[in-house]
Amino acid sequence: MKRRWKSLFLAATWVMLAIGTSIFIILTQPLAPTSAKEPNVVIETPKPAPTPEASNDKKPDSTVAEPAPSPEEIARRQKLIEADKLYLAGDYTAAQKIYREVKKPFADISNAPQIKPAIADVNQLSPGGKVYWREAQAGITSQLSTRIFVPLELLVKQNPEFIPGHITYAEQLQNSGEKKKALEVLERAATLYPNQGDLIKAKVTTLASNKKWMEASLAARQFAILNPNDAQAGEFNKLAEENLKRYKSHIRSEIRGNTIANIITGALGYALTGSLVGPFSALNSTVLLLQGEKSVGESVAKQAKKQLPLVKDPQLVAYVNSVGQKLAKVGGRDEFKYEFFVIPEESLNAFALPGGKVFVHAGAIAKTNSEAELAGLLGHELSHVLLSHGFQLVTQGNLIGNLTQYIPFGGIVGQLFALTYSRDMERQADTLGTRLIVSNGYAADGVYNLMLTLKEQQKDSPPSWLSSHPGSKERVAYLEKLITDNNYNRYAYEGVAQHLEMQAKAKQILKEEKERKETEEKKDRRSLNQN
Repeated sequence: MKRRWKSLFLAATWVMLAIGTSIFIILTQPLAPTSAKEPNVVIETPKPAPTPEASNDKKPDSTVAEPAPSPEEIARRQKLIEADKLYLAGDYTAAQKIYREVKKPFADISNAPQIKPAIADVNQLSPGGKVYWREAQAGITSQLSTRIFVPLELLVKQNPEFIPGHITYAEQLQNSGEKKKALEVLERAATLYPNQGDLIKAKVTTLASNKKWMEASLAARQFAILNPNDAQAGEFNKLAEENLKRYKSHIRSEIRGNTIANIITGALGYALTGSLVGPFSALNSTVLLLQGEKSVGESVAKQAKKQLPLVKDPQLVAYVNSVGQKLAKVGGRDEFKYEFFVIPEESLNAFALPGGKVFVHAGAIAKTNSEAELAGLLGHELSHVLLSHGFQLVTQGNLIGNLTQYIPFGGIVGQLFALTYSRDMERQADTLGTRLIVSNGYAADGVYNLMLTLKEQQKDSPPSWLSSHPGSKERVAYLEKLITDNNYNRYAYEGVAQHLEMQAKAKQILKEEKERKETEEKKDRRSLNQN
């Protein structure tokens, strides 16, 4: 009994000490992100496959030599190379004609409708459109919802070129509490008319009012980057910064809120086990988290670079870096230092760390068919970074990890929680990744085609509901719908010629790595036999 009271007294003392220390840490942390410093805490380096942000659908490693491409595949590649040359030369009509010949249409798509030029003047509306607009305005004045929503819905469907129609419809939906539908209206309109400043501003405002500050920042930043000569570009840059600050403030407040919880769980661990490892680990992790996602990412990446084998081939690394940097520029989160590394692993995979550190398997270069597909993979991983998915998991998982170390089977529960949380993140990353490649002029189906490749390799995959990544079949379906609904251009740059060169390099590197491992295994076996 005395020992029990002594443990409880020591635990209470630890709580008071730790709370005082954490309050000091919180009060001394600056509101703006600090520059990364060498942390004095060791974080376990994530392995490529189970990383929270990894595109880790399990794929069997092939030990059989790849069959040579068929004559049909060779002819297809040559046509795509020809189309790419025309596209880069600015002859988009001729290029798209060839792309359409080579690429199969989606099963449920006929000819995509022509997009009419945007208008803002009511007098330019069709007679029917004018009637819908007048009826909606009358409904707004009289505050009769039936006279507001029906005509506005018909107006945006039949006259999508009328920008005020989308803005007004979204405003009324937002005011009536239909926030999700309001965002869907603006998203569809913004993809049809991405250069319409008033429309994008309405989208940014609506996202921010729904506390989607990161998405609001990205939308504003993307408009400013893609339209540098627009009179409103400066205003959009300002909106991007304002919403990014709001998002950072929100994240930091969440971390601070978790600090006390982590200390209490640490004290609980001390009371149950008598070990101070848990409490000090919780406190040290909190210190690092308060420094921000850039510091977390750089700390883990530094150890990953020491422990993971990295490909040194300058051409291959420069190729991946070139594609990745173009995508990162559109994302607009300039506070990160983006770095791209290639690992001599055979699987079609990649993973990202908070703060812009992306590791790509050489197998991803060897098994993708074009630069657009590789861009799809990198765009997906960068989207995790841009949307701070990894950092969100770290901040929330920090508490879960401290709890589960003292509860039987708690680790499994914690993992399942993280997997469930990640499924929505994966869908967001697929969606934003598609937008990133479209913004860079790549074919819109880069991520979609990547999923088709994964689908082929994923013969023995678990049910999609049990995976942190939606199943490839499910992903192919919703990406097809995303591209179709938003009229994204599938008939743009593929980048086949250079990718084939880099693909050959990647395959050679993987071959050499395999031979090296086999040689080491033989030496190890001989050594064991001798002993």
